Amino acid sequence: QVQLVESGGGLVQNGGSLRLSCQASGISFSIYVLAWYRQAPGKQREFIGSITAGRSTNYSDSVKGRFTISRDNAKETVYLQMNSLKPEDTAVYYCNGGRSIATMRYWGQGTQVTVSS
Repeated sequence: QVQLVESGGGLVQNGGSLRLSCQASGISFSIYVLAWYRQAPGKQREFIGSITAGRSTNYSDSVKGRFTISRDNAKETVYLQMNSLKPEDTAVYYCNGGRSIATMRYWGQGTQVTVSS
């Protein structure tokens, strides 16, 4: 059974930092592509960034330079380091994974991030 479990969300002040984690199980983690998305109230789910098995990363323009994705294959965990947070970063953050970018079929349950102004 495949599971992706996010953690690390919470309330942070404008300009603060948070690190989200996504613990995976039931997959061959080291060969998977992992990604982070977010969804704010009343908005569509938005791609934040991804990391390949070879550790190549890709980010949306809205977070580039502020957010960093990394992975620890030994711990089967992918991280999202978020710096210089803004109120518009408030959303539920989701972990997503798959064997390739075209087959990102697994989702976590999400973790809430709230940035106060």
